Amino acid sequence: MPHSPLTRPGTPTLAPSLALALALSLTLTHLPAPAADPVYSGPQPGEKTTPFRVLDLRSPGDAPERDPVTEHNGAPTALVFIHTIERSLVPLLRVIDRYGHERKDRLRTELVFLTPDRLSGEQRVRAAAQSLRLANPFSLSPDGPEGPGNYGLDKSCMMTIVLARNNLVTTNFALTQPGIADAPRVVAALAQTCHDPQPPSVADLAGPQGRGMDRPMARRPNSPASASTATATATATNLPAQKDPFPGAVPTDDRLQSLLRRFIRATNDTATTDAILADVRAHIGTNPGLRQQAIDGWTRVLHFGDRYGNEHSRKVGQAFLESLRTTAPPAPTTPAR
Repeated sequence: MPHSPLTRPGTPTLAPSLALALALSLTLTHLPAPAADPVYSGPQPGEKTTPFRVLDLRSPGDAPERDPVTEHNGAPTALVFIHTIERSLVPLLRVIDRYGHERKDRLRTELVFLTPDRLSGEQRVRAAAQSLRLANPFSLSPDGPEGPGNYGLDKSCMMTIVLARNNLVTTNFALTQPGIADAPRVVAALAQTCHDPQPPSVADLAGPQGRGMDRPMARRPNSPASASTATATATATNLPAQKDPFPGAVPTDDRLQSLLRRFIRATNDTATTDAILADVRAHIGTNPGLRQQAIDGWTRVLHFGDRYGNEHSRKVGQAFLESLRTTAPPAPTTPAR
């Protein structure tokens, strides 16, 4: 079991101004991903950002619900899902928050925290936001540590950043070990999404601690980079993007994609999982295109093993995939003349 960032041997004493924020690491979920595998978390480039609920924590008292996707109505948006806060993550979070605040006329930035318990989560997130002086809207997902079920977030990521314009994802960063080394490409992607012709430097965004950070930074050893991150970096530097390393593909059909994201939610019980799968079968029907999209979609999510879904969903999902691969599609019925 990994040490808490507050008790890790050799960790320097933290500044008092960060103490409340860093206390979140004791309660938020963090499961490290295998170093050799890229991580797939949240909707990917080209997919739609679908509506979801958050609890707005910007004012005291009861937290009202809102839907940031519907509210922003296709405007350039940065959705930052945060599973945990530890010392290494705070500088990157500050850079994103400051960029979003300085470019609020161009970009809508949402900081969404994911916690196991709603009541204690509200208290701790408010304390962290005050300590970090967050300038952008910050909220809590009412869906617990899994986050919105239709987003398929991976809990092994301490931070997932979904950038979108016209409700279509432009870039996705799935970060298992986020740090200031990620800031240059994140800022480049933020600027690209909101068509910012003169983005501020990372050093200026980071403040006094960030001087000299504009120089190229080497990625930490054994820190995986997602395929979408590679694509974003390639786009920003006019280099060819790397080929998607994952088997299968995310369905392009909106309904099938939504069903797949609901299917892989780990908190589903057996009855819910079976009902979703029945809806998938009904939606596919005799359509060969939807059948192939289902094959590709379930091939992809099952590739990630226990990162998605639960034991029952993986079992019935594998059986469903095998049936699609080995059974001939039903012939369409011809109406009688």
